[in-house]
Amino acid sequence: MQIKEILRVKGSRLLSVVPDSLAAEAAKTMAAENLGSLVVMRGDEMVGMLTFHEILQALHKGNGALGQARVSDIMVADPVSATPDMEVNDLRRTMLDTGARYLPILDGRKLIGVISFRDVAKAVLEEQDFENKMLKGYIKNWPAS
Repeated sequence: MQIKEILRVKGSRLLSVVPDSLAAEAAKTMAAENLGSLVVMRGDEMVGMLTFHEILQALHKGNGALGQARVSDIMVADPVSATPDMEVNDLRRTMLDTGARYLPILDGRKLIGVISFRDVAKAVLEEQDFENKMLKGYIKNWPAS
């Protein structure tokens, strides 16, 4: 299974933030939209990722407050990314090796989506369920000897 198949099912809804935004406003958006990440964009160019991990780290450094911190102060610049043609197993390995919970998906330089570890787990589970049903049907209809 390729990443583009997960994106097709997931949809193309993307929320982004600009680097100069207040981190506190970005955190409010993430909470209101139930998101674990926001893509940081400057015009049409992705310049970083902001995830709940960076928000928590900034809260820790700020003794529980984000204050006037900007997204650009706490984001992951130049994050690890993937392509739509990448196989899901390769994506899982990349996520595990880098510790990334959210990966932007780029087609060339164009951002086309974000895949979360949860998205990957759901896709793999659904694929395994489908394969199990197919195998059970095949075995059930196997001719008796």
